[in-house]
Amino acid sequence: MSGMTPEEAFRPTSKEEEEPISRYSNKIRIFAYSFRVIMAKKESTITESQIMADVTAGKMAPVYLLMGEEGYYIDMLSDFFENNVVPEENRDFDQAVMYGKDVHMTDVVGSASQFPMMSEHRLVLVKEAQDIALKEWDVLATYLEKATERTVLVLCYRKDKLDGRIKAASAIKKAGVIYQRNRLYDNEVPTWILNYVKQNGRTITEKAALLMSEALGNNLSKISNELKKLFVTVKEGEAITDAEIERNVGVSKDYNIFELQNAIGRKDVVRCTKIVNYFADNPKAAPMPVVVANLYEFLLKVMIYHQLTDKSQYAAASAMGVNAYFVKDYERASRNYTLPKLAACIGYLHEADVRSKGVRNTGTVTDGELLKELVFKIIH
Repeated sequence: MSGMTPEEAFRPTSKEEEEPISRYSNKIRIFAYSFRVIMAKKESTITESQIMADVTAGKMAPVYLLMGEEGYYIDMLSDFFENNVVPEENRDFDQAVMYGKDVHMTDVVGSASQFPMMSEHRLVLVKEAQDIALKEWDVLATYLEKATERTVLVLCYRKDKLDGRIKAASAIKKAGVIYQRNRLYDNEVPTWILNYVKQNGRTITEKAALLMSEALGNNLSKISNELKKLFVTVKEGEAITDAEIERNVGVSKDYNIFELQNAIGRKDVVRCTKIVNYFADNPKAAPMPVVVANLYEFLLKVMIYHQLTDKSQYAAASAMGVNAYFVKDYERASRNYTLPKLAACIGYLHEADVRSKGVRNTGTVTDGELLKELVFKIIH
């Protein structure tokens, strides 16, 4: 199959036309396996809860490296260290907060080498540590060979991860704790919202969580800020609904990508037409790349559902990487779209994507017109 285009890969041979299900089965199993492997590798081996529990219990490592794309958890842990290692009355003496762009690693090591004056531990917290040049990190490796156990050095390395090939990376791993958190996948965000709201003693509807996810993407810091605002505007004891999301976050509860993919799954021609007309008139509500990406994920998961041997709600949700609440939508779509039709639809998505980027399009066809054509091909 190496070197094949998507169209060639899905084009059946005469034998495969006789056995279409077995043809697609291997493809879907491979995709599902790869999806599970990616999910398993994306998380840190230690959680933020474990780190906070250890610090609270007084079990602190000499160094912590907090890194990854997801700044929300790095900020949360940074604030936790800042508020829980050194008593408030002693922080002027035993706590140093630095920013990577303002210091060299020799400054960091110099501060970390000092002993606490008034407290059990000294905290040296370095924010934006990624701004310290990599060539300077060898100084840290030398310090960690004989690091004082009474200093807690916390390095916040945002947006990326520290190059594992440098000496400091090995030294940190040996002497302390490495925590990494990458951004959530889009399909994980609604569940994260539900859990966050529950942890704060409030409730939110499934649809409202999905609408918020669609409006704000996987930026957890932005999502948590918006939720905090909603906690103020929505009375305690009342659920946050899709109407509240529309009113406060700025996404239409009736015209959004979630509603479009549901209408496509139902083959609801009238509803699809209304939504794509709204998108065509309001391009910022659903940019073409966002629509294509979301429909691709939706159709691909319908293909996975087709091949599941166990289609029970929670088993299917686990295999597809979706919230169990939405399994019924994929089950309904699987009854309306065969595997060959789904493969053709993915081809339509590819065509619409390249045309929206100027390929085979002189600029006379708008994204709105491309979207109308795309949805018409999918549902007919």
